[in-house]
Amino acid sequence: MGKKCREYMGEINDYLDGELDPTICDEIENHIGQCENCRIMVDTLKQTVVLCREGKREALPAALEEKLTGLLRERWNKKFGK
Repeated sequence: MGKKCREYMGEINDYLDGELDPTICDEIENHIGQCENCRIMVDTLKQTVVLCREGKREALPAALEEKLTGLLRERWNKKFGK
């Protein structure tokens, strides 16, 4: 991924949310039209956003939820203290 790719990827969330200046959006769209790697990344992110917005929430089994919550709490406390 070249320097230009990195610059655009730093703005990709705002691009996908429609929060960028139209001129910058045009630049990004021109770039992803020419750069297969960036196009794949943007398409994947778009699909992820759609799945997250439209996806159905699934309950975790209680044991798994407890384990994940415990791990998150442990890592939080390790990083930020109690």
